[in-house]
Amino acid sequence: MTGKKSGQSKALIRLDHLTLDFPIFHGGARSLKKSLFGKVKRPLDLRRGTRAGGEVRMSENTPGVLEVRAISDLSLTIRSGERVGLVGHNGAGKSTLLRVLGGIYLAQPGMVTVRGSVETLIDTNSGMNPALTGRENIYLLAQHKALRSAQLKQLEQDVEAFAELGEFMDLPLKLYSSGMAIRLGFGLATAIAPQILLMDEWFMAGDARFQDKARARLANVVDGAEILVITSHSLPVLEEWCSRIVWLEGGRVKMDGPASDVLKAYAEAMNAHV
Repeated sequence: MTGKKSGQSKALIRLDHLTLDFPIFHGGARSLKKSLFGKVKRPLDLRRGTRAGGEVRMSENTPGVLEVRAISDLSLTIRSGERVGLVGHNGAGKSTLLRVLGGIYLAQPGMVTVRGSVETLIDTNSGMNPALTGRENIYLLAQHKALRSAQLKQLEQDVEAFAELGEFMDLPLKLYSSGMAIRLGFGLATAIAPQILLMDEWFMAGDARFQDKARARLANVVDGAEILVITSHSLPVLEEWCSRIVWLEGGRVKMDGPASDVLKAYAEAMNAHV
């Protein structure tokens, strides 16, 4: 596993009044919009957002377009040394926020500052080409990271040993099962220690043996990373990995603070709605 380079500036994440909208109806869907709003007696209720999702609204910039405000006027600063967990209902904005930080989504308006090398454990196939073999995907990563030949050899041996794909290492990724793709993707994503690690909990899916291997490998990466941001519905996992928790609700920050305090409040809120 390759460590970070000397001379790198300290990692930093800063979000200033971040907003992200997703259009959901447009063009020929006008009859659907009409039907939807025709059945809603109090359409302004849609603008309030809910615990389970963002605000549904008519676009302010594009006439006739209905959109979901996935993130709303969110400001947040995460500094080097912090281990941050994101909690909230499905649709609260956790995975969306990770994708913004990873450069997958472009949020406007607002300002996003991410300083430091970033690795994302969000999508199984992120950064991989399904038409290439597992080994060729290793070479693709090496090319992207501008590794020298000696580093490439080390990377190849490391990922091959972890993924345990056997002869499938030289077959196209599109022939892999989901479990095989996860093993390769996880091996690649954790082969080079980043300054900032972004992780969605589902990436740890797999059989018990893989989970044990993945947790041991991930522990080394987390120890080497300056910043960790992870989403999870498992409060014990967040309690173990994180020192700070950000509770999202309807695309906004509901609570941000020490892990023990926020997790306690979140658990109490969840129990109250059972």
